[in-house]
Amino acid sequence: MTTESAVINFVCTGNAARSVMAAALLRDRIDNDAPFEVISGGTLVLPGQPMSVRTRKALARHSLKDPFHRSHQIGPADITRSSLVLVMEEYHVQWIQRELPAGLPITGTLKRVVKELPGIARGPLSQRIAALDLAGREIEPWEEVIDPASGQQEDFDRCIDELAVLIDSLVPALVH
Repeated sequence: MTTESAVINFVCTGNAARSVMAAALLRDRIDNDAPFEVISGGTLVLPGQPMSVRTRKALARHSLKDPFHRSHQIGPADITRSSLVLVMEEYHVQWIQRELPAGLPITGTLKRVVKELPGIARGPLSQRIAALDLAGREIEPWEEVIDPASGQQEDFDRCIDELAVLIDSLVPALVH
């Protein structure tokens, strides 16, 4: 495992569902001594809000909770401290491109990074992320993690189930 310390930043729109669930899942899957810090934020946030009841229930289905979560608007300081920004859809990449362009080289969809990072040769995580050439990528429809925000509890449950599979695949790729 690499000893390089890294900040993994999950981003969705409101920092109330997808990014919250992904961050909680990754925190749960990594060892306490892993060289990763996991944070989350959103592109269009009402700062300081707790997650929705449906997000909390979805987390509980996976025996997870994050009682201290409060929504956070991603900003320049978050990009500066992040090693990898994992977004949930094309709109998020477009937002980063428009608002925080310095983050483009480290910003990719969760699904693309899960698919491609394992194929990058061993080395420090920062070098493997750079090898993905994330800034030069067109986002394809298969890369979206559907937003459950306006849906029912079943939509949140499906979302966390999908995210759990993705995070389970991401962990070994991060420590490769």
